[in-house]
Amino acid sequence: MIVGIEGSIEKKEPTFIHLNVNGLIYEVNISVNTSNAISETRVKLLVTQIIREDANLLFGFMEINEKRMFDTLIKINGVGPKVAMATCSTFSPATFSQVVANKDVALLKRVPGIGPKAASRILVELADFIVDGESDGIADSGMADAILALESLGFKKEQIKKALVGATGDTSSLVKHGLKRLQRM
Repeated sequence: MIVGIEGSIEKKEPTFIHLNVNGLIYEVNISVNTSNAISETRVKLLVTQIIREDANLLFGFMEINEKRMFDTLIKINGVGPKVAMATCSTFSPATFSQVVANKDVALLKRVPGIGPKAASRILVELADFIVDGESDGIADSGMADAILALESLGFKKEQIKKALVGATGDTSSLVKHGLKRLQRM
């Protein structure tokens, strides 16, 4: 599986680039935001590879949060890579997380390919979508692991989130903290 690609740009369009990697030229689908961020002829992209019966597709991103946003969206039933990429082109990851937090169906419907039903489904399934700010993701992955651990013990996600508000530390300390507070609820 390809997770990153680096090379020189042969051709650049708003939604894809042709990237020359040691003589092999790859077509990499990109969002408009990534296209705008590319300023040099040599580029390094984070990649999500999707292999289907009829295609082997590469989707490239300049920043990790946009890749996470794309990867999260394509896991939702009824949202394919085309709609996920249109969402990445329409919203930055920070703006998208605000749209999800505010449950703004009207704003989400502005994305080409997303109607009212799809917008509602996306908002329901991504109710806990969080973008890493300037962090390297360690704290967020520890929090995510703690939430998964507590869910596996039978607690509901809403209760877990209330119990972990303001908690910090590694996964094990978050789980301990969560268990103490959940016992009191």
